[in-house]
Amino acid sequence: MLGGTAWLGRSVAQDAVARGHDVTCLARGNGATAAGATFVAADRDREDGLEAVSGADWDTVLDVARHPGHVRRAVRDLRARHWVFVSSGNAYASFSSLEQDEDAPVREPLAGDVMTSMEVYGEAKVACEDAVREGAATATIVRSGLIGGPGDWSGRTGYWPWRFAHPVGDRVVVPADPDFPCAVIDVRDLAPWLVSAAEERLDGTFNATGPTTTLAEVLTSAAQVAGSPATPLEVPPSLLAELGVASWMGPSSLPLWIDDPQWRGFATLGTARARAAGLRVRPLRDTLRDALAFEEVRDVPRAAGLTDEEERRVQEAVLR
Repeated sequence: MLGGTAWLGRSVAQDAVARGHDVTCLARGNGATAAGATFVAADRDREDGLEAVSGADWDTVLDVARHPGHVRRAVRDLRARHWVFVSSGNAYASFSSLEQDEDAPVREPLAGDVMTSMEVYGEAKVACEDAVREGAATATIVRSGLIGGPGDWSGRTGYWPWRFAHPVGDRVVVPADPDFPCAVIDVRDLAPWLVSAAEERLDGTFNATGPTTTLAEVLTSAAQVAGSPATPLEVPPSLLAELGVASWMGPSSLPLWIDDPQWRGFATLGTARARAAGLRVRPLRDTLRDALAFEEVRDVPRAAGLTDEEERRVQEAVLR
């Protein structure tokens, strides 16, 4: 594994070890490695960053990189029978339609080796995909949707159940867009499927996310798992914008929602190909419940949602 110390990578390593595989994780070492995995410290920014693992014949290399240069060097320097590369739904060129399949147009690949900002994240992932396809004998390319569940550092899947569990008064500020399409894949479902893809040497490109639902259904499930009597306070997108509330993620935001018709299908993906290849996902309610448990003990700030002060300010603006 190139990585293996962050959320998804560590989950993959844990599952692979549990199945009896010998797992080596090469990373800078900024996080904990799965118990039972071998850790190799290295800097992939260096031209010789993979030297410590380049002399072996690997059954599979699994990579989650976003910098094309990292992937190009990996494909060049490592010998493997199969590759698994975790890409992103951000690779697609348009998000105006729902549940687009793997044959939909993608963005132009990033020309350089380094992703300089999240503004070119999709282009960087496309370039990484191309490098794997060009250099690997067989490869599983997985365009993942939003990953959620326990350990969600961003708080996108944990915010709504947490906010219902800790309302300001008896209301919870939500966008007045109940039909907005949502989809989430639990890290505990994606990680095992990636290991299975490695075992079976699945060759091809696959979308991976959960079934499409609505924001209203997410909010209902969030309230249920929180055991909350609070009710949604729907706020028009125009007023949210006026009050400085953003969408999707980031400071002062309401996650899992985007106020732009051209991005209405962003969270959804057509997953028939992956489901035919064995992808199974748990009910959204289970993901939200366990994301809430993580939120209650997390020791770093979430990167999405409203603070209590922001929640109160929006409620007062609506109800005055």
